[in-house]
Amino acid sequence: MIKKLMTIAIVMAINPAAMSKASAQTTIPLNSLDQVELVNIDAEILTYKSKTALQVKAASGAEKLETLVMIPGLSFKNGVIEIEVSGEPAPGAIAQARGFVGLAFRVQKREQYEYECFYLRPTNARADNQVQRNHSLQYVSHPEYPWHRLRKETPEKYESYVDMLPGEWIKLRIEVSGTTAKFYVGGAKQPNLIVSDLKRGDSEGGIALWMHSSTLAHYRNLVVYPEP
Repeated sequence: MIKKLMTIAIVMAINPAAMSKASAQTTIPLNSLDQVELVNIDAEILTYKSKTALQVKAASGAEKLETLVMIPGLSFKNGVIEIEVSGEPAPGAIAQARGFVGLAFRVQKREQYEYECFYLRPTNARADNQVQRNHSLQYVSHPEYPWHRLRKETPEKYESYVDMLPGEWIKLRIEVSGTTAKFYVGGAKQPNLIVSDLKRGDSEGGIALWMHSSTLAHYRNLVVYPEP
């Protein structure tokens, strides 16, 4: 057990203050680039709205590529994931940009990345158009079930509303058990979105910070509580 904990600490640069709880949770403060693996991403550590954060944006030429920040050495099947995020359209982004930011889980790398994902559309939350407001948060399963397929085949089932502002910190919590996942936003006591038919089934894989290439995103304090 000691050897296992030491390995986790070395590979993932866990906050030393969390080591006493390492058997129950893994805390990654995201205050060092040594803690992440960038996929078509440019990143830096800075202070954002008074908090130390990982800032990410799409690398030059990556506008149509997958943009992920992988967390090395971490595998996840069931349990709880929490993180603080901020998303807003990147400078010069297209008009359709919404500040798409979220978290991917059960990530597997085959011919391309495959994963489940919950994400936010922060600029939709206070739109004047109610239909647009109803598209404030989203579940997708990459690559077979993008948002437009889910919206066409099962309207409203994988989207919902939550109040937020682009560029502001907001806490996300994802609870996963088998083929069901519950998405909590902003400290909500009840889930803002429930998905009872995760498209990749009862699978296992990595965890990644997710964003669209049109987004300027910030992340901090990733905490994972695996199911006992």
